[in-house]
Amino acid sequence: MQGTTVLPKEQSCKMKQYIAQIAILVNDYDEAIAFYTEKLHFKLLEDTVLTETKRWVVVAPEGASECRLLLAKAASDEQKRSIGNQTGGRVFLFLHTDNFQRDYQNLLSHGIRIVRGPATEAYGTVAVFADLYGNLWDLIEPSGKQP
Repeated sequence: MQGTTVLPKEQSCKMKQYIAQIAILVNDYDEAIAFYTEKLHFKLLEDTVLTETKRWVVVAPEGASECRLLLAKAASDEQKRSIGNQTGGRVFLFLHTDNFQRDYQNLLSHGIRIVRGPATEAYGTVAVFADLYGNLWDLIEPSGKQP
């Protein structure tokens, strides 16, 4: 295969990697914490003051074991312009659930903007919603079949 590098077997067997955190730009730490914990029911895992203007704020969905969100307050004009559009308008994050209907109703009851309503796809039931800054999320109850 052209352009493909294959690691020797002894190297590939020892390696374990995973994405631990994804930074998401926010306008304000406290409003972001309130949105994720009160409306999406994420857990606040850490809120450590680093300087007068910077905090280390980590949230994650209930039951998450590896990937978490680092809420990073935009510090420059360029970062501020990227809030809510870190991926150029594409769905940014994928929130898997064990009960689509429960979590979809939660989005509705908290007035969270639904961009595309529920649809049944080969990989599961999905809807697209926007967070408080406009970042797009998929809410997915997987069917067990990956796209």
